[in-house]
This record gives sequence, C-alpha cells and structure tokens, in this order.
Amino acid sequence: MATAYHNLSEYDFNSVPNAENMKFGIVVSEWNYNITGALLQGAITTLKKHGAKDENILVETVPGSFELTFGASQFIKSGKVDAVIAIGCVVRGDTPHFDYVCMGATQGVAQLNATTDTPVIYGLITTNTMEQAEERAGGKLGNKGDECAVTAIKMIDFACRLKK
Repeated sequence: MATAYHNLSEYDFNSVPNAENMKFGIVVSEWNYNITGALLQGAITTLKKHGAKDENILVETVPGSFELTFGASQFIKSGKVDAVIAIGCVVRGDTPHFDYVCMGATQGVAQLNATTDTPVIYGLITTNTMEQAEERAGGKLGNKGDECAVTAIKMIDFACRLKK
C-alpha cells in the first residue's frame, strides 16, 4: 500500500506481541542523519512501548545506505540479535547514483532474508525530495521507524512460532 494512503505510525497495538525477551539490532546510515536519526528514535520508542529492554536494543551506524547490508550481516553473524532493522534514507539527485544505492541496498536486504534465519527489516526511505523523506520520518505520514519496529517484533514472533 502506498504511504500516501496509510500513516506509517498507525497500527493495532494489540496485534503486536510482547517484545520483552526479544533482541534487536538496528543499523542506521549516517548519511541524511536528520532523517535516519528520527527514524531510529521512532523505532526505539516503539520497541520499548512493546516491552523491549534497553540492553536488548543494539544500535550501530554505517556511513551510508549502501553499507546497510554489511552492517546487518555483521549483526546476524554476531548471534546477539533476533532481528535487524536497517535504517537509511536516499533522496534522488541529478545522477543515477540514487538508483545504484537503492538497488544495492534492496537486493542486499532481500538476500539476507532469503539466506539467513534472522529477519532483516527494510527501513530504507527512497524519495524524490527531502520534504518527502521528512513526511515519513515523523511528519504528516508518520514515522517509518515505528513501522519497522512493529515489523521486527512480528517477524521474530513468526519465526519463533514456526520453530515450536
């Protein structure tokens, strides 16, 4: 569903499992930190709202969105997390660089999800303008970080239910 038709911060609170015993890695891009920092805060706030403990939320930064895949893979290899949230922001410019970064990060997250047992949540905002990014980082369309946190909780729960 297009974000224009759905506020990223609206969800049924009761549909989200308790995250008290879950461990999360959040890898966040330093590039466009005015956006990614807001997404990070949204994710952390939502995780805590659902019971996640401070000591079970690990945050690491990488220089840019292209490096999110490596950061996520290192969290997975560490064995310290049950899910990884990859947070980045790429705003279209005048060159094809936008396309390469977005494609690389998207394919990297998809590959990790297909080849590991740890869910990696896609928190990459890809917009045409900085204004569109701001709208999705706590602006009128909500906060994508909230949505990513809820998704991480639900995917950990999903994986745990299948292992029973």
